[in-house]
Amino acid sequence: RRHRLRVGAGRPGGFAMLTKFETKSNRVKGVAFHGSRPWVLASLHNGVVQLWDYRMGTLIDRFDEHEGPVRGVHFHVEEPLFVTGGDDYKIKVWNYKLRRCLFTMLGHLDYIRTVQFHAELPWIVSASDDQTIRIWNWKTRACVSVLTGHNHYVMCAQFHPKEDLVLSASLDQTVRVWDTSGLRKKLVGSGDAARGSRGSGDPPGPAGGPPGGPGSGGSALHAAG
Repeated sequence: RRHRLRVGAGRPGGFAMLTKFETKSNRVKGVAFHGSRPWVLASLHNGVVQLWDYRMGTLIDRFDEHEGPVRGVHFHVEEPLFVTGGDDYKIKVWNYKLRRCLFTMLGHLDYIRTVQFHAELPWIVSASDDQTIRIWNWKTRACVSVLTGHNHYVMCAQFHPKEDLVLSASLDQTVRVWDTSGLRKKLVGSGDAARGSRGSGDPPGPAGGPPGGPGSGGSALHAAG
């Protein structure tokens, strides 16, 4: 079964399709733009991640190490890296110049829905069906915090572009805003924000951060209809 990946160019009165390209897979689970090159990543149900040039409409490369669907994918803003998260509970960091997976991080206990690099710090945020959000230091390959409070699958999570905040959404009908300033202060104070600590993978307890911070439920916005 063929599924089309479309990229639209905005114009007054609506959107015009700039290009389209097709890939053989049951489903396309996730997509991401490169920050400066005319590239998109497409993560597929069959476990493959494809790198496309959307201007040329050509497949540049493919990456195949996940066991099962890959739902989350994101480019790093500066480094030649991208991160993926899949139904195999694995987070993988790839170097597209080297054309290989650099390492895999384990910790989630269920499907991983989304992954995202922090714009400044060497962090990755991931959302999972295990009802948690995790923050990872990709330079040391360690989990530095586990955010708990949702009571159903966490469908997505992302960093604020400038503030020390994480936003998450769940099937528990809430959107939560998490204050990560305490985590930044803790890691900056120990020098771990840049280099991390291999012993920092233990999640903080309920009193491990400020109100709404790591270890607590965050500020919840109820989205029930």
